[in-house]
Amino acid sequence: MTNTPRQIIIDTDPGQDDAVAILLALASPELDVLAITTVAGNVPLSLTSVNARKVCELAGRPDIPVFAGCDRPLKRPLITAENVHGKTGLDGIELPEPKMPLRPEHSVEFLIETFRRAPEKSITICSLGPMTNTAQALLKAPDIATRIERIVLMGGGFFEGGNITPSAEFNMFVDPDAAKVVFAAGIPLTVIPLDVTHQALTSKEWVDGLRKMNNKVGPAVAAWTDFFERYDMEKYGSEGAPLHDPCVIGYMINPALFTGRWINVEIETDSPLTVGATVADWWNVTGRKANAEFLRSIDRDAFFQLLSERLATYA
Repeated sequence: MTNTPRQIIIDTDPGQDDAVAILLALASPELDVLAITTVAGNVPLSLTSVNARKVCELAGRPDIPVFAGCDRPLKRPLITAENVHGKTGLDGIELPEPKMPLRPEHSVEFLIETFRRAPEKSITICSLGPMTNTAQALLKAPDIATRIERIVLMGGGFFEGGNITPSAEFNMFVDPDAAKVVFAAGIPLTVIPLDVTHQALTSKEWVDGLRKMNNKVGPAVAAWTDFFERYDMEKYGSEGAPLHDPCVIGYMINPALFTGRWINVEIETDSPLTVGATVADWWNVTGRKANAEFLRSIDRDAFFQLLSERLATYA
């Protein structure tokens, strides 16, 4: 951890938990959010691009540039998750239509231009959805791979398996071909899989605390949590729901909250049974070169304390 804010680009498909991740990032002085790029995933691109701007305005940050990106995976039909996130992606509370405009540039072009212009290894991509935008940028401009400081991503699973199929997590399943491009690019990767996020479960006490916050943000997050909790609690029989994407931002703020190790991770793209699986060589049985820091655990209580403290700073 340093006193200089780390520059990040948030690539996202909001989604309630993506929205909480954005709010956490914008409330954290350790991070300098250069831009938000949107992608189709939890809901179609038209909605993720609206939702990202709604969240920026809720945070009082209409100055954050938002760029719309890819509206479909590299090679496959788009699969969305309205059954989890509702028809808007941010069901649970009605937010006003955003006044801030989308930037005219496509996310992929923005990523290419930004990494070519910025000092080498000065910007991290925080990937909260399918990695289509990043993969397209790497395919169009392979030279930027050496310029990206790191990609910290929510996706995959090993011990936990999958959440949309027995072997695949949603972000990886939606665009496994994009994930394969990213994992093969030689960029330092930190993977926050379901193994971690399923430890970061909400609680009634935590949600009640948000509801009592004397600002707009806390009650909004409580309302979103009330909505999406019902799906995960019914599915897993748990007393709370995992906050997947905020874990990415939590890692950026304080990596000491997490443990893991460097291993080889490959992405399955062919098997009809396991497409989208993150084949994580946790026990080093293949001898393949490590290409990702694969996290395994989180200090759940410290993470939720950090999240509450930062959300309470909003006016």
